[in-house]
Amino acid sequence: MAHRAGARLQNLGPRALAAIGRQEWLDRPSYRLEHALSFAFNSLGRARNTVTNALNGVWLGHPVHPPLASLTSGALATTVALDAFSVVPGRPAHEMVDASRFAARALGVGILASIGSAVTGAADWQHTHEKDGRVGLVHGVINLFATGLYAQSWRDRRRGRHGRGIALTALGYLITVGGSYLGGALVCESGIGIDQSGRRLRTSEWTPVLDASSLNGKPVRVEVDGVGLVVCQTKPGEVSAYGEFCPHLAVPMADGWVDRGRIVCPWHGSWFAAETGEVVRGPAAAPLPRYQARLVDGVVEVRGEAQPSLCKA
Repeated sequence: MAHRAGARLQNLGPRALAAIGRQEWLDRPSYRLEHALSFAFNSLGRARNTVTNALNGVWLGHPVHPPLASLTSGALATTVALDAFSVVPGRPAHEMVDASRFAARALGVGILASIGSAVTGAADWQHTHEKDGRVGLVHGVINLFATGLYAQSWRDRRRGRHGRGIALTALGYLITVGGSYLGGALVCESGIGIDQSGRRLRTSEWTPVLDASSLNGKPVRVEVDGVGLVVCQTKPGEVSAYGEFCPHLAVPMADGWVDRGRIVCPWHGSWFAAETGEVVRGPAAAPLPRYQARLVDGVVEVRGEAQPSLCKA
């Protein structure tokens, strides 16, 4: 019986995740929210890229949402622990007062981190699709509801209603744990927020991959030692080689294009500097892998080590 109960509990999370992923009715509110976010970002005008890059974590080289979510969980767990300490009978009164005061401060940090986590999470969620979009929407709604409970808990504590504040924080934390499971599934199972640019080319030998006449202004996929690359002509007489996939959601860069010194992701519009592969505009946060490339007698050759400048013919 215990084994069966354990198996049911173990399967509860995956079953709930699968059930949420099947709820196609969530697509309509998802599309509306996505369009609202796009309108809000586009209304920023020239500041759009600066704001979205900050939210996507381009400056960090990694999405900002996960560390903010970790800070939120840590601050709230600290609050729950201090709350528990403050109500343990037999403690000196001054210790209970100190624990209650520090719990309120930790709760304030958790609320601020939760708000930041929600904003950055929405920026990341905007570019998800189908099942991932549905799970992400539910994940966000759950955490927003929990944040509302934390805010009410903080107000109750300020008004001297410590018992009610402690109860609301405990309830909110239980809800946050459930929401965190969904967020973890998006990262671990779907790779949201993970660099998905694929395997790196390690060979140090120059390897011919295709005739320069095959380049038509767009990235062309080639394969070297089992590693996929895209090769393109970025300027007259200059060629470059990059990783096959966009770091954001593994989009095939062979479907992208070159625009004014930038390599553009075909799905979500990330811009990468042609000379370095660094992110110019998100949602990608990690750079696009870039490799050495050169023209020799009309043939494009590549090798594994990246360098910061383009090779000329």
